[in-house]
Amino acid sequence: MKKKELENIIDAARGKIKADIVIKNGKIFDLISGKLRNSEVAIFGNKIIGIDENYKAHETINAKNKIIVPGFIDTHLHIESSMVTPFEFEKFVLPKGVTTAICDPHEIANVLGIEGIKYFIKASEKMIMNLFVKLSSCVPSSPLETSGAAIDSTELKKLVTEKNVIGLAEMMNYPGVLNKDSEVIEKLLKFSNYHIDGHSPLLSGKDLNAYISSGIITEHEATSLEEGREKLEKGMRLLIREGSVSKDLKSLSPLINERFSPFIAFCTDDRNPLDIIEKGHIDHIIRSAIKYGADILSVYRASSYSAARSFNLNDIGLIAPGYKANLAILDSLEKCNAETVICNGKIITNDLFKKIKNLKPIGIKSVKAKKTSVLDFKYEIKSKTIDVIEIIPGKIITNHLKLKIANKNEISFPDIKKDIAKISVIERHGKNNNISNAFVRGFGFKQGAIASTVCHDHHNIVVAGVSEKDMVISSNRLRDIRGGFVVANNEKILAELALPIAGLMSNKPFMEVYKELIILRDAAKSLGIILEEPFLQLAFLALPVIPHLKITDKGLVDVNKFKLI
Repeated sequence: MKKKELENIIDAARGKIKADIVIKNGKIFDLISGKLRNSEVAIFGNKIIGIDENYKAHETINAKNKIIVPGFIDTHLHIESSMVTPFEFEKFVLPKGVTTAICDPHEIANVLGIEGIKYFIKASEKMIMNLFVKLSSCVPSSPLETSGAAIDSTELKKLVTEKNVIGLAEMMNYPGVLNKDSEVIEKLLKFSNYHIDGHSPLLSGKDLNAYISSGIITEHEATSLEEGREKLEKGMRLLIREGSVSKDLKSLSPLINERFSPFIAFCTDDRNPLDIIEKGHIDHIIRSAIKYGADILSVYRASSYSAARSFNLNDIGLIAPGYKANLAILDSLEKCNAETVICNGKIITNDLFKKIKNLKPIGIKSVKAKKTSVLDFKYEIKSKTIDVIEIIPGKIITNHLKLKIANKNEISFPDIKKDIAKISVIERHGKNNNISNAFVRGFGFKQGAIASTVCHDHHNIVVAGVSEKDMVISSNRLRDIRGGFVVANNEKILAELALPIAGLMSNKPFMEVYKELIILRDAAKSLGIILEEPFLQLAFLALPVIPHLKITDKGLVDVNKFKLI
């Protein structure tokens, strides 16, 4: 900041010169005292400079007795899961009051490497909202998969001084931490002076002690009250997640109280356009938490002030002098509908978005999978038991089932009555042409197949269904459209959504993607699928760092033992 700028801030705060914006007739929700305070909010440049009366300004906003709260913060997300570019993403979350997000671009990084991370860093510099980037720590997430790229600690450290980079993203390879993997240890050492985000599902006891002792501060994988409480009591900052697949808020909401709220924040992790449009983003979490009985003051602290403190973002998260002017004017605390949003001192309007220039798409030719045939999906039964991945609705954790069979001919594919479908992963980065096959329970398939290149975190092709011919049709179609989602039945394509940017994101406007997803969702339901979000659920069945049984292009993974079966 230059001398004159600081002097002007001081004069504006004292009322000697006009503020840029003043909000009148509103009530500030004071996150320190918990009181609703009748006060003006004066803004100069990108800062709040006063919360007293009788400020003069170039522009006045009449809040009409509405409630003014700090802008919301999403503490951990993968924008790639919104299926649109960062610039389309902010068009739909910013007006909902989400003024800050902390992203881990490890989806695109697993496809394109450093190029993918740099894409998000460049985007953050152009966007209206505050987008902070964590450097992806696990590319690939484990040695049990074939990823499009591998990034070591030396490459990551070179990016740490880039604008808007604030540390190391979720350390997913928790077995690597506990077993002192040399590359994992090197990353932890090189980022020991920066914020390191965690990822430790079901970790407890001394293993959790060791994980935290390695320098990891925050955690978003807690799914039960017991797990969340242990992590809080051991000093972790708990990021309560409510995404499109993993919905942990209801289980963890009893922790959202005045005692724990300084150590709690919210995140979406992975949230698709259907949920963003139909339900909301962090605003949805706020409404839901209050509905579940959480203390209102604690909810709003978690959505902003506590979130900011968890990541050492000390100039956001509060309506007070000196803080950045990120705020939302709401109809009520319970309904949490933002009527006006200000981000970095700018009133959010459609015209403001029109001034932002998008980046050139990258990774357009990233789908290099071989063409499949029915023979590729044959499964040879070698024992009297088969391993089956069982989906738990609303969770990314899966059960590991072992189904007994009397002889090799007793099990048939498909077994629709027992809700057993086939699942396959096809390597798509052009490295080895791996294909692995297994069984999954929980989709509800009656016919057809679905396929996707959104396949965490390696983003190979994953296909599931009860018709091998439709598995062929759908997986091969992904090659033609350069990645995305496909639904097939009776050897015909019922619906598709092309995601040509690294096989993860569309270059179309948000609403167009939303409309295509509605068609896709309906097509999936026509196959008998009962899951609310079948494609993201499908994606997580291939993530080998989430218990208990998963599948990659290398085969079935027993996550508890961290090895291929």
